[in-house]
Amino acid sequence: MLSILAVTFPFFALVLCGYLAARARWLPLDAVPGLNMFVLYFALPCMLFRFGSATPLEQLFNPVVALVWLLCAALIVAATTWWARRHGAGWPDAALGALVATFPNSGFMGVPLILALLGERGAGPVMATVMIDMVVTTSACIGLSQLGSAAGGGAAQAMRRALKGMARNPMPWSILLGALFGALHWSLWAPLGKTVQLLADAASPVALFTIGAVLARSQQQLVVQGERAPSLHASSDAAHRAPPHAPPHARLHDVGVIAAAKLVAHPALVWGVGAMAVAAGALAPDMFTALVLVAALPAASNVSLLGERFGADNGRIARVILWTTAVAFFSFSGVVAMVV
Repeated sequence: MLSILAVTFPFFALVLCGYLAARARWLPLDAVPGLNMFVLYFALPCMLFRFGSATPLEQLFNPVVALVWLLCAALIVAATTWWARRHGAGWPDAALGALVATFPNSGFMGVPLILALLGERGAGPVMATVMIDMVVTTSACIGLSQLGSAAGGGAAQAMRRALKGMARNPMPWSILLGALFGALHWSLWAPLGKTVQLLADAASPVALFTIGAVLARSQQQLVVQGERAPSLHASSDAAHRAPPHAPPHARLHDVGVIAAAKLVAHPALVWGVGAMAVAAGALAPDMFTALVLVAALPAASNVSLLGERFGADNGRIARVILWTTAVAFFSFSGVVAMVV
């Protein structure tokens, strides 16, 4: 266990450093979006390009990996959506809650952390899950969030907007471009290659630091919302006198349930389905291990932005992200001890 912590501790320590820096205002909260943009549009794409060019195509585009991951994601989405709807949630809260329970932080945290644990043999499955979650899972949940909504064209229009947003995200494209370079045995012009290497080397520490800063900013926003709540309630006497059917949907208090779905149910399900694929000889043990570790990661921080955009309870989503990131230091290390 000490040897595992020797690998995982520095990664979570960097997240904590980012959280404390933003919480103490050593890093201004207004600077967090710029830090996020540097990671998303510069450092992380360069790192993914390098790994994409060095990873065999059969690992990047393994159909069994895709099938296992999609099947488990569909089951988690279905179960968490059913839970939320049964407890009175509207479609936005149900669908975006399902997304935060399914979408691990595989880009900012998973790639550097799992590669540190498994080496380059873990690169293919991790990057495959990044592409699947961004293209398929996110689009499906956003479409689900708009069921029954006439505003903005409903579910189909929401899915089209999600796919357009994905097309502007450089992470899948950097993986695909790297795969193309690797398949054709191309290499970058030496000075450009060195620039890409410098940016790629900055990706891991800056991405982890940024996760912590984003969490601190989200927590501060929750505090501000809580302080505003009394004045909002005081000014809504008319709403309290409204008929019983006025509030369209219940406010959920299920952060613990969603967090457990992310950190317990998701990796357990991937372990079960993946083990069957390994037993059938369809999935290599190294790929199985990488998939389980990706599923054990905390929730992706960008789901909070999607929740705000598509009308979900953003406070609920932010709390799930915060708690899963904090608890994952212990739960992820435990999963590593079991499968690595």
